Amino acid sequence: MAAAGAACGGDAPRAPCAFSPGGRRSLALCGPDGRLRVWDTPSSRLQHEYVPSAHLSAACTCLAWAPPGGRQPPSKEGPQRKKRKSEAAEAGEQFDLLAIGTAVGSILLYSTVKGELQSKLDGGHDNRINCVRWHQDNGCLYSCSEDKHIVEWNTQTCKVKCKWKGDNSSVSCLCISPDGKMLLSAGRTIKLWDLETKELYRNFTGHATAVSALLFTTVRPPNESQPFDGVTGLYFLSGAARDRLLSVWQIRADRKDKNAVMSFTVTDEPIFVDLTMSESKEEPVKLAVVCRDGQLHLFEHILNGYCKKPLTSNCTIQIATSGKDSDATPKPVPILAAAFCSDKQSLLLVYGNTLQPIIERVSLNTTESLICLIRDVQKTMVLQTEMSVSKVKTPVVNKEAKVLVPGIPGHSATIKSQYSGMQKMESKRKPGDKEDSIEDRLGAMDIDTVKIKTKGGLPQTDSFAVLLVQGLESNDPNILNKVLQTRKEALIKNTIAKIPVHAVIPLLHEITKRLQGHPYSASQMVRWLKSVFTIHASYLSTLPDLVPQLGLLYQLMESRVKTLQKLSRLHGKLYLIITQVAALEKIQDATDINQTAKLVYEEESSEDGSEDEMIADKDSDENWDEDEEKGEQSDEEKGEQSDEQEMAVEKEINGESDLDPENESEEE
Repeated sequence: MAAAGAACGGDAPRAPCAFSPGGRRSLALCGPDGRLRVWDTPSSRLQHEYVPSAHLSAACTCLAWAPPGGRQPPSKEGPQRKKRKSEAAEAGEQFDLLAIGTAVGSILLYSTVKGELQSKLDGGHDNRINCVRWHQDNGCLYSCSEDKHIVEWNTQTCKVKCKWKGDNSSVSCLCISPDGKMLLSAGRTIKLWDLETKELYRNFTGHATAVSALLFTTVRPPNESQPFDGVTGLYFLSGAARDRLLSVWQIRADRKDKNAVMSFTVTDEPIFVDLTMSESKEEPVKLAVVCRDGQLHLFEHILNGYCKKPLTSNCTIQIATSGKDSDATPKPVPILAAAFCSDKQSLLLVYGNTLQPIIERVSLNTTESLICLIRDVQKTMVLQTEMSVSKVKTPVVNKEAKVLVPGIPGHSATIKSQYSGMQKMESKRKPGDKEDSIEDRLGAMDIDTVKIKTKGGLPQTDSFAVLLVQGLESNDPNILNKVLQTRKEALIKNTIAKIPVHAVIPLLHEITKRLQGHPYSASQMVRWLKSVFTIHASYLSTLPDLVPQLGLLYQLMESRVKTLQKLSRLHGKLYLIITQVAALEKIQDATDINQTAKLVYEEESSEDGSEDEMIADKDSDENWDEDEEKGEQSDEEKGEQSDEQEMAVEKEINGESDLDPENESEEE
């Protein structure tokens, strides 16, 4: 008996995946594009692809397969309609149902047999679904969410059967006991609930972060002599986000089980855990843990009580490329999931990317501590794609027809023989002609746009497509600098439009490398990047490995965009400071202005004005009379002086003069 589960909850985004129970014949995986894909594990072929209507706004967060033999939910026509004999026979068969938790709080039930959405569960949660688990007996569904609640669903009526608060914080993971009577829930603490009464049975503490994995490891207690109530004595496993230890707990009768009895150490945070459950005391537990760093750790241990020291893995499996073809150095290939087969002696490995994973069955060999599997991922992907599109036949076309086909694995065009092409080239050449060297061709393309112009004023060349492709193939920095330093928008668009599609990805890699350099070069590369995405968007959307190809570019753009808000705030503060400094300098440089007024006009009330005018008139009249009197006195004085002068003149004329007083006295 085996149990598997992808890590639930956690802060970092991961692709939810789950193996079908009973034989691991199907793998459900939800990619970053929001599409649900179901793969056939023996043949690695795509069986179903489902796109939810709200796959962009309500992303898939968790997956869970219904147990084999579960009850079928009602069909869309309603439960009252009578079933035919064929439908009744189909209902009796095994019904593969897949529960999909979303980020908006709803749960979708997808039928892999019919290939369509069966029903939708709404009204239980109002936040992100972290984990969904099926009950192995009654067909009920349990879910936990960020809203701190646990919900028990009736899949027949698609309604909430029971809802209770599971923790003071968000509940991140669930697990049902082997007998189906108890439920483990975990947020920051692990709690054991009685499913009949919904009462808390036990509490387990020990993780500092949110628990992301919960699995029961044993079916029977190690001490079989004591009576067994279905849960006492059992062991279960837990893993937490950003924690490199997997803890093992035992449910004891004396309630002294608050701490973990043992732990397994791994190299990074676990993202997928699978194990074979121990059915007896002597049978060891086999554990497969896939970590975030892409490695797989295998453990094998007999659970027999307390162990103080953390246990290390018996075997570590890694996958890498050969590095013989184009890449000089081998590159690691991340492992996405792993599951034990029914024989417990072999493993199913899922590696590569989430859009087109590679599924391989590997036999276990735990004698070696480290196993590195060399796999050619590109060839395997091409073979899988060709097998999946084997129904598409290449049409027979005329030899003179020209077929343009994008470089997508699995698409092929009619291939003409090289001999006929060489004959045509030889027929075009004259006997005395010499073939130009590559240097002469590049020199002819290096056109000086200032000296050589056409009648319309434009340069003779309208694109650097050939030069750009040669620079990308030869990785010549001089050619690439000469082409990528072009600033004209029209020239950039023409160049991007004329390059072949196989040169688009190398061009994006070159642009990504230059975006990490000088800011001036980065601003220039944005123009090329914009043209590539607008012109070749249709081709890029068809590439199966687009996400890993453009992952570095996406992260670079995200980091640049995050700093825009801080830069805009700094720009605003600096702008205010600069404008204030400039205004102060203007005030200091300005000349002093005379502030005295040349004319002042005061407006007063009419009554005060009339009184002032009357007083002014009186003052003016008195002043006028005084002035007249002074004028008359001055006129009289002037008249007397003038008369005296006239009399003196007349005396002088007549010979008469005034005698001196002395003479007058003598005469007397």
